[in-house]
Amino acid sequence: MFELNFWPLIGIPVVVLGFALRFNPLMVVTIAGIATGWAVNLDIITLLQTFGEKFMNSRQLASFILILPVIALLERYGLQQHAKNWIAKIKSATSARILALYFIVRECSAALGLLSLGGQAQTVRPLLAPMALGAATNKYGELPKPIKDMISAHAAAVDNIAMFFGEDIFIAFGAVLLMDAFLKENGIAGIEPLHIGLWAIPTAIAALIIHLFRLSRLEAKIALAVAAHKQQEAI
Repeated sequence: MFELNFWPLIGIPVVVLGFALRFNPLMVVTIAGIATGWAVNLDIITLLQTFGEKFMNSRQLASFILILPVIALLERYGLQQHAKNWIAKIKSATSARILALYFIVRECSAALGLLSLGGQAQTVRPLLAPMALGAATNKYGELPKPIKDMISAHAAAVDNIAMFFGEDIFIAFGAVLLMDAFLKENGIAGIEPLHIGLWAIPTAIAALIIHLFRLSRLEAKIALAVAAHKQQEAI
């Protein structure tokens, strides 16, 4: 009878314990990898080769680290304030319209594989959220923190949802290729990445319609929150 070997899973409790004890994340992941390699009887040379191969395959992740100081420098010199001032000059701009426009652009660009065109660090925090806040401030005056947090949360959600449903249309996206490989490994033939991408289009359209409907109600929600805040201040 086939007997399961759970030793290769030893890296999981190592990671959980290391993070729970707030050890250095890099050290925790390294130790977890070494423990897993030991559990599957990898020699030290093969283990080092595996570490190097995985690092090289994921080296593009390091580009995200380079973005942070650039964004911090731009914010230091007033990027958010300039975004607010610029959007305040457009009288017809509202928070909902700005977020809806970004949602459409973000989902369409993700469908074309332009995943790095937006993002939380490089677009939402320094540009999108300040623009949405600037439009609301221009219309209702100075906003209390709970309303600002609500608008910022909607800005973050717009980016996440648009990218999540848009990227599945791009046939070279990792998840699409993973599904294609999984189907072929299990003997399900006749399904290509193009088919998966085409079937993702109805879901993306549904997500677009649903979220645009949610955003259409955002302005009324902001107005009610502002009115409630002013009424509370009057009391």
